[in-house]
This record gives sequence, C-alpha cells and structure tokens, in this order.
Amino acid sequence: MIRIIIIGYMGAGKTTVGHALSKQLGIPFYDLDWYIETRMRKSVAQIFAEKGEEGFRKIEYNMLHEVAEFENVIISCGGGTPCFFDNMDYLNGQGETIYLKATPDVLYKHLKMGKTVRPLLLNKTPEETQEFIRQQLTQREPYYSKARHILDVNLLDNYEKIKISVERIKDMLHLSTENNQ
Repeated sequence: MIRIIIIGYMGAGKTTVGHALSKQLGIPFYDLDWYIETRMRKSVAQIFAEKGEEGFRKIEYNMLHEVAEFENVIISCGGGTPCFFDNMDYLNGQGETIYLKATPDVLYKHLKMGKTVRPLLLNKTPEETQEFIRQQLTQREPYYSKARHILDVNLLDNYEKIKISVERIKDMLHLSTENNQ
C-alpha cells in the first residue's frame, strides 16, 4: 500500500508535482482543497468568507481524516493543513510525507504567476504579500520540517524540472514505476 502526502507552502508546486507523480506511478491523486470543494459544493474562498479561517480549518481537518484513509493514493495538502490541530503528526502516521521546500521569493513568483484565488492573500499589495509569505513561512516551517522527506523545489519552473522532482521523490521513497502497477 502506497500513501504519499505532499505538504508545503502555497505556490510550492504540491498539486503540479502530485499530478505528475500520480501519472508516473499510476495511482490516484487528490488535492485536499479540491476534495473539500467537491464535498462541500463550495470553493475554499467561499468557505473562508462564510466560516472564517477557523471554520475552514475544522472542515479541512475532517476531510483530511477522510482522504488520508484512502489506500494507494497521493494527496497534496493545503499550505496550512500541517499547522493546525495534530495534523502533521497524523499525516506522518498515515504515510510518507514530503515537504516541497522553497524560498519566500520563489513562492512569491509562483503565486504571482498562478491563477488560483488565495483567500489569505486577497487585497494585499505585492510588498504586503511578500512580507506575509515570509512571516507565515517562518511560523509554518517547524510543522513542515517534521515531514519524513524534504525536497528543495526552488528551481521547479519548467516541465523538465518537474520530471526531475518526481524522479527524486521516487528515489527518496524507493519506488519504481514498474512495481506499482
């Protein structure tokens, strides 16, 4: 049974790497935020607006405990998921956790290029966003660094580098494409 759980700050490439790894290994991929949106029939932004961050985190906790019970799966968590309740310890008990680590500058560039609405970044100037990322990353690093594996993704800026990252994850976890079919 394979259960790979990808964590890291928003913009680190968790969904991108998770999809690519899923294709390579031939096992299902679940993005926790997408899973929440499907189950709740609302966007994460709508849930944040209606229930606030605390309300969202309770829903996230419940959905995490649902999806993390699936077998032969790759899961990408929201950036804050490991930092609330006992989520990080729970994740480490459920499978192989991988922290996609990047600098605040790289994360800012990824988020600036992305098209996804990030509730925690709404109405912030570029300078405020950069400072927010730095502060939050400092707060979240102790949780992220509890992951069983850490992968530097500072250069995750094209398809070739995504493929290299996927290969590095497979090596870290001693997985090959053939023995997972």
